[in-house]
Amino acid sequence: MTEVILIKYGELTLKGLNRRSFEERLIKSLKNALAPLGEFSFSSAQSTLTITPQNGVDVTPAVQRIGKVFGIAAYCRAACLPKDMGSLLENAGKFLEEDLLGAKTFKCESKRADKTFPLGSPQISAALGERLLAAFPHLSVDVHNPDVTVISEVRERNIFVHGTQLKGAGGLPSGSSGRALLMISGGIDSPVAGWMMARRGLDLTAVHFASPPYTGPKAEKKVHILMEKVAAYTGGSYLHTVQFTKVQEEIKRNCPEELGTVLTRRMMMRVAEKIARNERAEALITGENLGQVASQTLQALASTDSVCAMPVFRPLIGMDKQEIIAIARKIGTFDTSILPYEDCCTVFTPKRPRTKPKADLVAKAEMALDIDKLVEACIAGAVGQVVKN
Repeated sequence: MTEVILIKYGELTLKGLNRRSFEERLIKSLKNALAPLGEFSFSSAQSTLTITPQNGVDVTPAVQRIGKVFGIAAYCRAACLPKDMGSLLENAGKFLEEDLLGAKTFKCESKRADKTFPLGSPQISAALGERLLAAFPHLSVDVHNPDVTVISEVRERNIFVHGTQLKGAGGLPSGSSGRALLMISGGIDSPVAGWMMARRGLDLTAVHFASPPYTGPKAEKKVHILMEKVAAYTGGSYLHTVQFTKVQEEIKRNCPEELGTVLTRRMMMRVAEKIARNERAEALITGENLGQVASQTLQALASTDSVCAMPVFRPLIGMDKQEIIAIARKIGTFDTSILPYEDCCTVFTPKRPRTKPKADLVAKAEMALDIDKLVEACIAGAVGQVVKN
C-alpha cells in the first residue's frame, strides 16, 4: 500500500486542445509548492493527477501546501492498491482507521473507470461496506449524510481508496492567463483583488506607492507581509516600491485641493502602467470598489482610466465590504491590513474631494504639472524585491 495525493482538475477539464498547457502549468505550480518538502513524482490520467512522495517524504505538509495551489477543484490523501478486491478489502480499513474510529456513520462510493474489472460499482461498495462494518462495529450506514464517505476508484492499473475529498483553491493555474500588475496600498481591498485575479490564472507583479517621511518603514513592511500572504497562493511575485512624495507635494502645491485625489490616482496609473510594460504585464489590478471613497465614483474611475491604455481589472467593483472582508479573513490578510500604519493615499486626502470630476477641469489642473518628468523620476527611484511565502 502506497500513500499518494489525488488532485481533481475541475475547470481544467473544460479546456479543449490547449488543455495540456494548463495541466503543465498546474504541475509546475505544484512542483514549486512542494519543492521544499522533498521529491515527488507526478502522473496524470482521466482528469486526475496523482502525486507520489519519494524516499519517505511526509504527505501531511504536502497536503497543506496543495490546498493553496490554484487550478485544483478537490484533493485528498489516498491509498494506492493493486487492482484486486482482496487488496481493497484488506487495506481500506487500515488506511482510513483514524477517520472511521472518530465517526458514527459512513457510506461507500465506488467509481469503476476500468469497465473490465469483474465487479460493478454497487458490488464493490457493498463488499467494502460489509467488511468495514465487521471491522468497526460501532459504525452504522447513512447514505444521505454520513460522517465519512469511503471512496474507491478502480483505475487502469490500480485501485485508489480515500475518504471525503477536500475542496481545492479552484480557479486556473498561476500564469496560465498571463501577467498583471497589482497596485497594492496596504488596506483590506487590494490584496483581495490580487488574490482574486491570481485565482483566474494571472501571474502577479506588484507596485506600492510610499510617501516618506509622511509614511514610514512600518507601512512598507505591512505591504510586504500582505504580498507574502498572497504569495502563498501564487508561488511568489516581485514588488516595486515607488517613492511618491514629490508627486503628491507637487499636486498639493500647484493644483486645486478638491481635485487632489483624482489627480493623484491618475499619476499612479501612469507610473503603474509604465512599470507594468517594463515587466511585460498586460493589465493593471486595483482594489477599487464602486462608490466606496471619492476616487471610486463612476466619474472618478473614468477619469483615472482615461490616462491608461492597458486593461484595468477591478474584481471588487460590485462587492459589499463584508464580502471583501470575508475573503481577506479566508486568505489571511485581514489582520495585517487593519494595522494602523498610514499609506500615501490617506496622508494627502483633501478635506472636500470632488467626487464627480469633470474632464476639462482635471485636464486644466494637470497643466500645472510636469507629468513626464514626475513619472520618470518615480520609475528611476523605484526599488524592487522578490516576495515569497
